[in-house]
Amino acid sequence: MNIRRIIGLLLTLFALNTLFAVGFVLLGHRPPLASMLLVTFLPFAVALLHAWERLGWRKMLLMLATTTIVSLLFESIGVATGRVYGPYHYADFLRPQFLGLVPIFVPLGWFLMSYPAFILADWITPAQWPAFRRLLAVAALGALAMTAWDVVMDPARTFVGQWVWEKPGPYFGIPLQNYLGWWITVFVALAAFMALARYTPARRHRNFDRLAIISYGLIALAEIISAVALGLNGPALAGLFATLPWFLWGWIATDSKN
Repeated sequence: MNIRRIIGLLLTLFALNTLFAVGFVLLGHRPPLASMLLVTFLPFAVALLHAWERLGWRKMLLMLATTTIVSLLFESIGVATGRVYGPYHYADFLRPQFLGLVPIFVPLGWFLMSYPAFILADWITPAQWPAFRRLLAVAALGALAMTAWDVVMDPARTFVGQWVWEKPGPYFGIPLQNYLGWWITVFVALAAFMALARYTPARRHRNFDRLAIISYGLIALAEIISAVALGLNGPALAGLFATLPWFLWGWIATDSKN
């Protein structure tokens, strides 16, 4: 079985697992632990396999490393000081935690969505732009596409108690500072990866890259459906309007020859 078929199978399993988990929520129960873990590990596996095939294993590991280091650094500072995203802390049941601050699996979440956001931005940004200008554009657009996901994800995960905002903000209890912090985190991670990898868009492949764009859409859709199941219609609608344009823009961009 080739990589493309494996990724297709994983995306199908992710969609089915999302529906399974939502069914438990609608019945008033917490989804089984295995289902909750699959919500993270299936799209993470998709991102890893896609990056392995598209970038090569060295650059895949480099991107994973930069995302992990940057996200752990920023989140650790954020939890300890409240100065990156606003004052917050993770729930005690999310363990083990790095330095007693951030669950060690959190970087998986940053990578699994940063990668398809990066692919989106890579296609949206004209390939003929000068290297440094293109690096800044891809990192900035990728960070925006990633942050759009948090428009629905953060209110839903806060609602179920995965983390707590010590000073609730105006957006469904989320401080607006959080979204600037998200953008900065992803911008730094993607810019660092592209600079260290000396990344160029030479290996873009339309049909294969659309699998990453589908992954972006499914991950966002899973959060939107979960928010509706939790009765969070406002964040769900906001998340739809935040992520759908990125999905469509990326999909349409793969038909271009820029």
